[in-house]
Amino acid sequence: MFPALADKISDAFKSLRGLGKISEKNVSDALQEIRTALLDADVNREAADEFIANVLKSSVGEKVLHKILPEQQIVKIIHDEIVELLGGQLDPVAYTKKPLKILLAGLHGSGKTTTAGKLALLLKNDGYRPLLVACDVYRPAAIDQLMAVARDVDVECYRERDVKNARKVAKHGMRHGHDNKFDAIIFDTAGRLHIDGQLLDEIRDIRKITDPDEVFLVADAALGQESVNVAKSFNGALSLSGIILTKLDGDARGGAALSMKYVTGVPIRFIGTGEKYSDFSLFHPKRMASRILGMGDVVTLVEKAQRQVDDQEREKLSKKIKKAEFTLNDFLVSIQQIKKMGPMSSLLGMLPGMAKAKTTGDDSAKMKMTEAIIQSMTMQERAKPNIIDSWRRTRIAKGAGVELRDVNALLKQFAQMQKVMKSFKGEKGARRMQEFAAQFGMNVPQ
Repeated sequence: MFPALADKISDAFKSLRGLGKISEKNVSDALQEIRTALLDADVNREAADEFIANVLKSSVGEKVLHKILPEQQIVKIIHDEIVELLGGQLDPVAYTKKPLKILLAGLHGSGKTTTAGKLALLLKNDGYRPLLVACDVYRPAAIDQLMAVARDVDVECYRERDVKNARKVAKHGMRHGHDNKFDAIIFDTAGRLHIDGQLLDEIRDIRKITDPDEVFLVADAALGQESVNVAKSFNGALSLSGIILTKLDGDARGGAALSMKYVTGVPIRFIGTGEKYSDFSLFHPKRMASRILGMGDVVTLVEKAQRQVDDQEREKLSKKIKKAEFTLNDFLVSIQQIKKMGPMSSLLGMLPGMAKAKTTGDDSAKMKMTEAIIQSMTMQERAKPNIIDSWRRTRIAKGAGVELRDVNALLKQFAQMQKVMKSFKGEKGARRMQEFAAQFGMNVPQ
């Protein structure tokens, strides 16, 4: 996420290496590079200037602590200032109220209807029974699109095809939700190619009718500062309670995310990071700041794994790993579980120090090839790969439609994995695993 910005900030730190103290003289050049990087990322100029001034004020005169390098101290200071720029120590939304009413607003093309489905799925997974209400009565395919989204996430959609009054649809949809005991009602309103008085008047009326608990603007991160300007206009008309920033997985420069709270005063509450309905999460300023600085986001990675990976399968694999009984068949299951979590490139970005890591070739193609190789093996070969001689390797390669070297590479990789797992076996191994995990701030139960 924001790789160009992360790279430029990282390069700016290089000039601070080997210094014994951070001073205005030796830090000013680095901060000028960071300011340029922020402006290139389409961050609001006033926000960028205030950010740099705050970093300079916090960093000048900082003494280098024992075994702590100047660039590491600067990273900490910049991290804290990015957190503030993104919204500060913002508490993520924790919904407990039932029934819950949410009004979605936004321009046409911002991903509002898909976001309605993503939000419904998130609430559904949190124990709610959501209802989507189709308040876009103008766009011909809008109702059909929302109905398709509702089917995809397995929730109900309320619509009225013959009614062209969005206010009436909102009122009737709210009544339907109440009468049928839905405890989360999401109103998907009409979008426009630009902000106009008619659109805002209609949404104001829908807000009065529904009296929502939350009013979210769905904004496209790829539009950069234009999204920020849109948010200002909508907030002036509706008093937004939050912003949902979509398409953060694209090539957006990141300015919208970094400027939104500073310019509008409205916090980002959720972010969309992919096309799948599961590519949607609460917004955490601290986690985002860590990812921008290439420090990873292990917490989000773990949460993503918990949502996507089968609990029973995870427990079964965990026990096998601890006993060093992990087989190629288990490896196949692991690959299939990992595929559910998304592209490998996005997962690497959540690991500390791996933000610059580049995946070569097509990740999904590589996983498919690994699956094909293992599926070409007999169950005995998967359980005991040491019996796979040259004749068997040739047969497996032909069955999978790959080269012999691909089979050899997989077997070598798996042998190395088994060796590592055996080193974690027993009491000493358990302690070693705990020490290893502690390096990443994780806890492994005994």
